[in-house]
Amino acid sequence: MLALVAAAVLVAQVAGERGIAPVASSADIEVLGIEVNATGDNPQDARANGWREAQRLAWARIDGPEIPDSQLDSLVSAIVVEEEFVGPRRYVARLGVIFDRVRAGALLGGGGERSRSAPMLLLPVMVTGGTQTMFEMRNPWQRAWAEYQAGSSAIDYVRPSGAGGESLLLTYGQTGRRSRLWWNDILGQFGAADVLVPIAELHWAYPGGPVEGRFTARHGPDNRLLGEFTMRAANSAELPAMLARAVVQFDRLFTRALASGRLRPDPSLSVNSFELTPEVRALLEEARLAEAEEARRAAAAQASAAASAAAAAAGAVATPVEGPAAATATTASYSVQVATGNAAAFDAALGDLRGVPGVGGVGVTSTAIGGTSVMRVTFTGDLSALAAALRARGWQVIEGSNALAISR
Repeated sequence: MLALVAAAVLVAQVAGERGIAPVASSADIEVLGIEVNATGDNPQDARANGWREAQRLAWARIDGPEIPDSQLDSLVSAIVVEEEFVGPRRYVARLGVIFDRVRAGALLGGGGERSRSAPMLLLPVMVTGGTQTMFEMRNPWQRAWAEYQAGSSAIDYVRPSGAGGESLLLTYGQTGRRSRLWWNDILGQFGAADVLVPIAELHWAYPGGPVEGRFTARHGPDNRLLGEFTMRAANSAELPAMLARAVVQFDRLFTRALASGRLRPDPSLSVNSFELTPEVRALLEEARLAEAEEARRAAAAQASAAASAAAAAAGAVATPVEGPAAATATTASYSVQVATGNAAAFDAALGDLRGVPGVGGVGVTSTAIGGTSVMRVTFTGDLSALAAALRARGWQVIEGSNALAISR
């Protein structure tokens, strides 16, 4: 019965309407928020006139050269209706116009290569009534980012849908973690180099009334502040439009941060698909040299002790001492299995092993957050001596064949 109840609870946590799949990104040129007020002989004629006016206004907004309407029609790939009111002879609307980049690029001078950021995992957080929501349930802030056409942006967004187990993995609590091991595991699953956290904090004056929005942009595992701004919607019906404008504002903010050099992947995150900076390479090389020098000194000390013992034995004139000769300590490599329930436990175990007297180095063979990680420990002494040293530091130790299993 307990197993059935636990399974039902787990299914309830991941089931339901949670995910919102992001729209497919294209490189087309999108111009949103075009206000039109047109008239015509009938509703259809008024709408056609309004759309034609929106095309002209959008073309002027992106500094397009003066061209006839017939040529402009051929450049438009879609009209996005954000809001519209149709009367018998009048059409009032807020529209978006999408121009085909291949056809319009030659006239705008934008057909060349564009530099883009590294892949950035996007974690949109909505704060309402003191509650932080990300993918636990569908919300308008998640929808605004899912519907954003990011193909022409300089930022390479990696947008999770929030479906299935993603709602359990990607929560607001994750944005406060600092462990690089934990972040590397998540970023590796989504093929991202770093993380962006756009936060929308919404306050209603009264139910259904004006909405004040305070928006904050944060970046990286250290939750660095990139900028913030505020917006206002007259009522709840205008909230989606306000959030759509906020997404565009966030994209501009992230683009400025990229241009100024502030939006770069954190060098402490290991991303296989990106080149490490020369500074980080120099630090890693320095660490390797220091490790090699430490190992060389340990070997020299061991050789010196062995030579002293041999000299003492050769110069002795007394009769040989009966009984077993004192064994010389040797350096060997042992496998250590560690119970790592979370990232903090992994970091603590790694630091504790490196601090054991006689340990020359610790290498990570496999990482299993929430399970058992395996490490390779280089130790001057036998396996029993290593086990005793770990027990002295508060570990529960089980000895095996050339291996140890430890836990707290």
